Amino acid sequence: MTSLKTTSTIDSPPQSIDASTLQSWQDNHEDLMIIDVRNGAEFDSLHIVGSYHVPLAMLSEHADEFAAKMGTRVVLVCQTGNRAEQARKHLDSVGLAGASVLSGGVPAYAAAGGKVVRGSGPWALERQVRMTAGSLVLASIVAAKFVSPKLGLVAGGIGAGLTFSAATNSCAMGQMLSKMPWNRSANEPTAHQALQNLSTRA
Repeated sequence: MTSLKTTSTIDSPPQSIDASTLQSWQDNHEDLMIIDVRNGAEFDSLHIVGSYHVPLAMLSEHADEFAAKMGTRVVLVCQTGNRAEQARKHLDSVGLAGASVLSGGVPAYAAAGGKVVRGSGPWALERQVRMTAGSLVLASIVAAKFVSPKLGLVAGGIGAGLTFSAATNSCAMGQMLSKMPWNRSANEPTAHQALQNLSTRA
C-alpha cells in the first residue's frame, strides 16, 4: 500500500505541546483540528470543546484514511499523552508528519482552564489499569500465603507485563479493559461516521 504523502504548512511542528500552547492555537488558528483518541466512555466523561472523537484502535486500523481528512495543524489528545503518541506514530507512518501530542492529556488542559465538556462516566482507562493490576497483585500475594505458594507467580506475571508495557509503550490490559461494557458508549462513532465528521468540519 502506498503511503499518503501529506505536506504541512507548519514549519517543524512540535511533537508535544502543553495546554497553554493548545489554548493559544485555538484562539489564533482556524485550521486547528483536535483529535481525541480515547474510548467512548472517557470522551463522554470529559472532552475538549470542538474535538473530534477517533478511538485509537479505529485510527490505527484506518490511519491512511484519517490522515487524508486531517488538516495542517493537528493535535492528538488522550488521558495522559501515551495513546496520543501511539496515534501520532501511526499517522506519521502513513505520511502525516505534522501532528502534535497534548502533554498531560485532557485533564491537564481542563486544569489549565481550557474549555471542556463534562459528563458522567467510568474512571479513566489508565486508572482502571492501575486498579486492576494492583488488585490482582494483592490478591495473588494473599492467595499465595493462605492457599498455595504457586499463586504468587501471578504477581510476578503482572509485574513482567507492566515492565513490558512500559518498555514498548503499549498496554494489553488497557486494550482489554477498553472493550468492557462500562467503557463503551452508545455515542461511539463507527469509522465511517468519524471520517464523515472530519469531512464536514466547519
